[in-house]
Amino acid sequence: MIVVIDFGSQFNQLIARRVRENNVYCQVEPSGISFDKIKQLNPDGIILSGGPSSIYEKNSPTMDAAIFELGIPILGICYGMHYMVHTLGGKIQKADKREYGFASLDIKEADPLFKDMNTGFQCWMSHGDSTIELPEGFVVTASTRNTSIAAIANHEKKFYGLQLHPEVEHSINGSLMIKHFLFNACKCTTNWTMKSFSDGAIAQIKEAVGDKKVIMGLSGGVDSSVAATLIHKAIGKNLFCIFVDNGLLRKNEQEDLEQSLLSKLDLNIQFVDAKDTFLTALGGVTDPEKKRKIIGKLFIDVFEAEAAKIDNAKFLGQGTLYPDIIESKSAFGGPTSIIKSHHNVGGLPEKMKLKLIEPLQLLFKDEVRKLGTQLGIDDDLIWRQPFPGPGLAIRIMGKITADRLMVLRNADAILLEEIRKAGLYRKLWQAFAVLLPIKSVGVMGDKRTFADCIAIRAVTSNDAMTADWAKLPHDLLGTISNRIINEVENINRVVFDITSKPPGTIEWE
Repeated sequence: MIVVIDFGSQFNQLIARRVRENNVYCQVEPSGISFDKIKQLNPDGIILSGGPSSIYEKNSPTMDAAIFELGIPILGICYGMHYMVHTLGGKIQKADKREYGFASLDIKEADPLFKDMNTGFQCWMSHGDSTIELPEGFVVTASTRNTSIAAIANHEKKFYGLQLHPEVEHSINGSLMIKHFLFNACKCTTNWTMKSFSDGAIAQIKEAVGDKKVIMGLSGGVDSSVAATLIHKAIGKNLFCIFVDNGLLRKNEQEDLEQSLLSKLDLNIQFVDAKDTFLTALGGVTDPEKKRKIIGKLFIDVFEAEAAKIDNAKFLGQGTLYPDIIESKSAFGGPTSIIKSHHNVGGLPEKMKLKLIEPLQLLFKDEVRKLGTQLGIDDDLIWRQPFPGPGLAIRIMGKITADRLMVLRNADAILLEEIRKAGLYRKLWQAFAVLLPIKSVGVMGDKRTFADCIAIRAVTSNDAMTADWAKLPHDLLGTISNRIINEVENINRVVFDITSKPPGTIEWE
């Protein structure tokens, strides 16, 4: 395994993904991790991430320098390289010429990282500091026009530094550099597969749960569905899933879930009809944050009431993913630590006194989909696009009513149907319709109309941290617009959102 040390980089998840793409397990740990914990993890190599700080700033991130005595390969990226150089006796200073963006990398020495690469390829830089003096035993292995020391190596100790960011797609050969570090320097083996993960997780859940019961809120999304299926493989009918219909779901949501999970995978699911409860509570509410709080509290109330009916329930299952763990800086113990005390994740009341099972907490979204396929879940469910917890409530701008929900459901269903017919569904991170709180003038059937407006939102993304608006074909947009206006009551205008994230968000509220 590989340990990635988090020095505050926005690309930590990308580093971990690049490692795992090679079927090598890795996990991200905070820079404050103890030396004893690192020894306990027993990694084959360490990657020191980049970060926004300068090594000479007050309170800049640091860690136990004893890692350099472990006798294992270490790769420092950007700030991680600066930390390595500074700690081992070299010097860093503010660069005369900063580098942000593309640069051409001139290879001086084909050390293990640059094996079989031609010099002069594009890389991506983002730094204001530079190395000016190397520690003893290091040599320069690459440079750029503005940075004479762009890559370094201590071949004897297998320490390597890259000023560039190999984890981002902009760096040509970046993934290959990481691959060379894993296999040429660290001598890793390719044993991180969804089959091995699945077998291990099932065995651990069986041992931890025994004959006790697990309850779980099922949303119909990829994460909760895969987590539920994995737990079900381990304990069978002792898993009790609760699906709350809050009246804010997409068209045919419950029917689709019954088809994909209940009939084919034989999950034990309790369907709760709470539509009237939610719509009554949301009556007249227009503020997005109030909508979210009302929906969150009501879900807890409904879920808790249903869970109380299940005797001997000792565990709560959740579909938490690795990005959530990384971003929350939660402490966790590694690939075998998927069971821990309930700590109010998701806002469920402490009085439930349940231990938490998060069998996906070490996986990224793409790995969850691979696991779902391994477990036999239908592709239609595996590749479902993300759907927000508050549902259509945050895709209706303004007041939420049964009529407005019906309008949005029908428009959204048309949009997704045409996206699928065009073969674009899996290429988009999300595509959905938004009902706007404005009316506009139109002409339909030689008559003047004053009706509602639908906005189409479609984005591409790898992880939702950033997103770009999707360049949908004009003829497809024309078809979608015509169908929505012709088939959905009280809509006479359709607009297309061309805002990226940032500055916008993916959802409208």
